[in-house]
Amino acid sequence: MDMMNFCQRVTIFRQSDRKRRKGELSHLMITPGMKQDMIVEFLECLDEGVHIVNAEGSTIYYNKVASQLDGMPADEVIGMHVLEAFPSLTHKSSTLLSVLKTGQALEEREQTFMNRKGKRVTTINRTIPLRSKGKVVGAAEISKDLTRMKELSDQVLHLQERIRHPRGSREQEVKRFYSFDDIVTQNPLMLKEIERARRAARTHSPVLVIGETGTGKELFVQAIHRDSSRRDQPFIVQNCAAIPASLLEGILFGTARGAFTGAEDRPGLVELADGGTLFLDEIHAMPIDLQAKLLRVLEDGQVRRVGGTELRSFDVRVIVATNEDPLLSIKEGRLRRDLYYRIHVVGIHLPPLRERPEDITCLTHYFFRKLKGQWHSPVKRIADEVMEAFVRYDWPGNVRELEHTVEGALNLALEEELQLVHLPRHFQAIEPTQVIRMKGSGGCLREMLWDVEARLIREAMEEAGGNVLQAAKRLGIPRQTLQYKLKKLNERKRG
Repeated sequence: MDMMNFCQRVTIFRQSDRKRRKGELSHLMITPGMKQDMIVEFLECLDEGVHIVNAEGSTIYYNKVASQLDGMPADEVIGMHVLEAFPSLTHKSSTLLSVLKTGQALEEREQTFMNRKGKRVTTINRTIPLRSKGKVVGAAEISKDLTRMKELSDQVLHLQERIRHPRGSREQEVKRFYSFDDIVTQNPLMLKEIERARRAARTHSPVLVIGETGTGKELFVQAIHRDSSRRDQPFIVQNCAAIPASLLEGILFGTARGAFTGAEDRPGLVELADGGTLFLDEIHAMPIDLQAKLLRVLEDGQVRRVGGTELRSFDVRVIVATNEDPLLSIKEGRLRRDLYYRIHVVGIHLPPLRERPEDITCLTHYFFRKLKGQWHSPVKRIADEVMEAFVRYDWPGNVRELEHTVEGALNLALEEELQLVHLPRHFQAIEPTQVIRMKGSGGCLREMLWDVEARLIREAMEEAGGNVLQAAKRLGIPRQTLQYKLKKLNERKRG
């Protein structure tokens, strides 16, 4: 947020007496009809810290959020020089004093410091100069609190370092990863992707896994690592959307002492993954400028810690994942085209569950057996109406949603049969005409599903005039899937 946008033109001239030093802005050039107390009231309502100093670096405004963020009462800070209020800062490391000196705004600058009470604080700041008649007469800073996030990121790195040097045996470490045998599927496209992943595991090339949320991307990634020659080496995971951009660079590449106030010599995830696998999830959420640095690191095989000068070599197999079409991400400016070409050496495409109807049945029974065995549930079977509803449902959350739905139903069921009433309301709201009625039909579920699927495919092909691509679009499935199903239907008809 730009201070000039909400103050219009805030111009600070001087402090004439102790009263002004205790909290009043000397002068505000504001829009007609707007009073000074209105501006102050607005600043107090912000959920970000606002700190304003005069030309000498003494505080003349310090809002409530800034006070809470720094752990210091406003009446102790107002009237005090920045370096007196925050003795761990210097003229060089203080963003406010730097802006006063240069007259240039600073964007998204991280700052870690100790306040007068010994509290360690980390903020991300935007600092701008305040001018009157072309002369810098003060500086204003808007701060977001990253203290807790910085602590969590440090814990992440600490835990990753422990993973790098585990206490247990390597055999135990390998067993904690999923294998390809753990992937439950009967879908031909999924089986094809498993085979591609098995082949990729034998190489050291980068892999890009593409699939909607809940399709099992990390399961594939773990299986690739476990099946590779790097299985005894570290497996490091980082979700690029889970960490603020200001911290992500240091987490990935490490930091050098003195890079910023409070920075320590610490390896990043790239170094910690040396010899093993680095998995970067939601790569499209990584800031574009950081993607450029990642590309350079991958190309050179060397990393320079933030604020450091030494280049450190590493040997890491990089696997990345995204839950959206990477070409769309490129088009909309969320993913660099050159990085895409670098990481898309091997592509694994996981179809959503709605395009894998045969997997809905087998996964439901798999989760049912698995969870029932863990809880010793009295439920012995799944009602036909439940399976029918599952097959008709769209599963926006994919396999993860299916597992949690089965888990939730088993929590509620006290009878021997899992019924529709045990499912969430949106399953019970399915109209009867949308559900395949099987009771009294004498056919098994698989046969009925085949018949319904064959009817839908025939109707789509007729409406598309025999055009497979158009029919696939009508059905909402890939052309390859429809071709496979047509082949199976023809074989079934001949048989």
